[in-house]
Amino acid sequence: MASGREIKTKIKSTQNMRKVTRALEMVSASKIRKAQELMRASRPYARAMRKVIAHVAQASTDFSHPFLVERGNVARVGYIVVSTDRGLCGGLNSNLFRRLLVQIREWQDKGVQVDVVAVGQKAVQFFRRLRGVNLVGSVTHLGDRPKLEQLVGVIKVVLDAYSANGLDRVFLAYNDFVNTMTQKPSVDALLPLPLVAAELEAHQAAGESAYAGVKLEQAHDWDYLYEPDAQTVLEHVLGRYIESVVYQGVLENLASEHAARMVAMKAASDNASKVIDTLTLSYNKARQAAITQEISEIVGGAAAV
Repeated sequence: MASGREIKTKIKSTQNMRKVTRALEMVSASKIRKAQELMRASRPYARAMRKVIAHVAQASTDFSHPFLVERGNVARVGYIVVSTDRGLCGGLNSNLFRRLLVQIREWQDKGVQVDVVAVGQKAVQFFRRLRGVNLVGSVTHLGDRPKLEQLVGVIKVVLDAYSANGLDRVFLAYNDFVNTMTQKPSVDALLPLPLVAAELEAHQAAGESAYAGVKLEQAHDWDYLYEPDAQTVLEHVLGRYIESVVYQGVLENLASEHAARMVAMKAASDNASKVIDTLTLSYNKARQAAITQEISEIVGGAAAV
């Protein structure tokens, strides 16, 4: 059995650790409400953008935008991966990366190249170490109030590559905020839009997506007059659509981060309390054994005299 001094040292270090975990828990608890407000305030705009794109995708026009054309031969795919900048949030990032790795291996087995744009420090660190994946862009330290201007650069890298036939598929990977206790890793298709339509219908049937219910398939012949021309209008609208979806994914991931960190730190604090109780019991037993031994030595010495 460890000595009383060693046990007291362990108790002290565990108490200090519990102070840190409780502080992080309270910080995340104070930030999660603001993150949820940002996320929920942005959801109506993202839904409205999808409705606009639904009508534009069904329009009859002589101009065929690259985002509306599904390519048969897939040679290279791109992923926009949204992660956290800091750790101590349980398995939030690892669950997302684990799901991504399965899809990436499937593409690589088919001979398809994979490009990744990382949003968040954890994604940057992970994909820098991953072989066979090209990290083509990154942005980190978005803060507690992310701005769209911070994401425009990496989004433009992906859109330009897709427009130039450098990418045949584009996906968005993030943690979807369900509630405080549940955050679901999600990988949604961004481009081309016909592929998005199939996924939206699947989400709608399963009731899994906050954006479900918008169908993009061509069910009617819509006719619009574009000013100044169809190409200019579609490029602008489709670009805003991609930006809104990625920005919403960042906000969903931010709310998931604070919720996961709050839960993880609470569990760590509870575990630290249990360890302290166990160590305190061991310390009392060791102290009692030492006292008993001293009494026995005194009684034995007195009997010898």
